[in-house]
Amino acid sequence: MDTDGYGRRPGQTDIDRLLEDSRTLSPAGIERAAQGWDPSQEAGIHRAEAEALRLLERSDRGGEWDELRNRILGLTERGQPMVSWRAEHGDVGHRAENALLTAALALLAGSELNPEANQALRRPMSQALPWLLPDALPQRG
Repeated sequence: MDTDGYGRRPGQTDIDRLLEDSRTLSPAGIERAAQGWDPSQEAGIHRAEAEALRLLERSDRGGEWDELRNRILGLTERGQPMVSWRAEHGDVGHRAENALLTAALALLAGSELNPEANQALRRPMSQALPWLLPDALPQRG
């Protein structure tokens, strides 16, 4: 936790922090996440996404991803989405949602995912949540 009281609470996972922070994003924060979703980077993001999904499937964790993805879509578009996400519905909301989903996928895959793919998946959402891209991601062991 930093001096302003912001940061991960004791016992809080990065995924829980991502979901909590996503609930409190303003429309401006959602726009920043959407700006991070650079169409020129989509091919690299999709390759990283495929790698993360393969990793999860190989470790029988595909169901975890399905559950997490459904939780995220519940915040952003299904049922009663959060007010700020409803306000940014449309292209901006969809790009921000993609950024949120890929960041969650990277966090779920964890350190087993190669650092370049991990960074590619986290980068778009880090425009709104800078903690997602620390200076150096841990290397695989």
